[in-house]
Amino acid sequence: MEKICNWGLYPCIKTNLIERKDYDDLYEIIVNSNNLIARGNGRCYGDSSLNKDHIISTLRFNKVISFDSENGIIKAESGILIKDLLELIVPEGFFLAVTPGTKYVTLGGAVASNVHGKNHHKEGAFSSYIENIELINAKGELIECSRNRNTQLFSNTIGGMGLTGIIVSVTLKLRKIETAYLKQKSIKIKGVDELLDKLEEYNFYTYSVAWLNCNSMKNSTRKSILLLGEHALLKDLPVDKKNNPLKVQRSNPLINVPFTFPSFILNKQFISNWNSIYYNKQIKKESNFLIHYNSFFYPLDSISNWNRVYGKKGFTQFQFVIPFTKGKEGIKNIIDKIVSSSCFSPLAILKIMGDKCEYAAPISFPMPGYTLALDFKLNRQNIDLINQLHTLVLKYEGKIYLTKDLLIPKNLFKEMYNTDFTHPNKFQSLQSTRLDI
Repeated sequence: MEKICNWGLYPCIKTNLIERKDYDDLYEIIVNSNNLIARGNGRCYGDSSLNKDHIISTLRFNKVISFDSENGIIKAESGILIKDLLELIVPEGFFLAVTPGTKYVTLGGAVASNVHGKNHHKEGAFSSYIENIELINAKGELIECSRNRNTQLFSNTIGGMGLTGIIVSVTLKLRKIETAYLKQKSIKIKGVDELLDKLEEYNFYTYSVAWLNCNSMKNSTRKSILLLGEHALLKDLPVDKKNNPLKVQRSNPLINVPFTFPSFILNKQFISNWNSIYYNKQIKKESNFLIHYNSFFYPLDSISNWNRVYGKKGFTQFQFVIPFTKGKEGIKNIIDKIVSSSCFSPLAILKIMGDKCEYAAPISFPMPGYTLALDFKLNRQNIDLINQLHTLVLKYEGKIYLTKDLLIPKNLFKEMYNTDFTHPNKFQSLQSTRLDI
């Protein structure tokens, strides 16, 4: 038995962790087990890839099977990290069409969560670029599914939280790029109303995301920075970068958090000071510059083990989406609720989302609206607040992101998603059991 926890550091469980490289062994384990779940690199925040009986680690299934560099199609095993895919495809002039906020996610995990990025409002979720999935079902059979073959299984697997089977391989359509850089526009903003207006005003940008200080008392003084981006063309690069326009930065993280912080360090005053420094380091109202894809898409990956700063009790990320029709009122009222509670969120990220996915599970997260992600240390006061926020999200016809979830009650989940999602009983996580999925 091994002790396992995901990125939020809670819950930690003892389980039978199965690490295999041989597919025949995998088939046998699945057939002879009654309760199991697959787990990649454990970068989900809560309990969605945890099971107290059996966890099958996919990390050893990490090979690229084929790469068509003419048409931008890649097939890889599910345990490969986004980081390793990028190191292969970027020098060939390709990038992922959609990427999450960390490159330490496995390919299978990205499918199971139907991850979205900073470009969902323009280009959809991960599901839009999946050509084919191979998985092992509850009978130990290798099944191939796509938009034209085993379509229901294909849809239910994308955003299905690993509950349809063990994903073995994924075939993806890639994005063609000329350089490894992006042109970034950074805009300083005061007030949530102005931020929401600017998100709409600049929604023609391929990528947009906003850092937001949710801890200021007044709406008009809640400062934010809106980051906008487009892939840079070769002609956009200065001379010194044109010699290696598709450079991959393989360096280790710049900073390592070597131990778990005492919980008192990450306090309200510390976060207030940090937010002030972050906002004021940009002197001009608007700045434009060239930035490598690592810094634009994966800023927190430069800090190894950053989850340790939240203390030994761990943390959760509360992420929700509210439809545009109710979004402005909902976002502002939820932030007001946080401030009035005397709780605080060390990190808040706001984005806009586009159309709902055509091929995705009923429990997949993306839908049109505003999505806000908030980190909270796990303590009684914050848990009580999050439970109140669940009710507010439901009031504004929104829903929470299962990949980040740890706390939503079953009855509220059922109201938010209002769907029957069927899957083999053999594949269960702590989350699916908790929510009766």
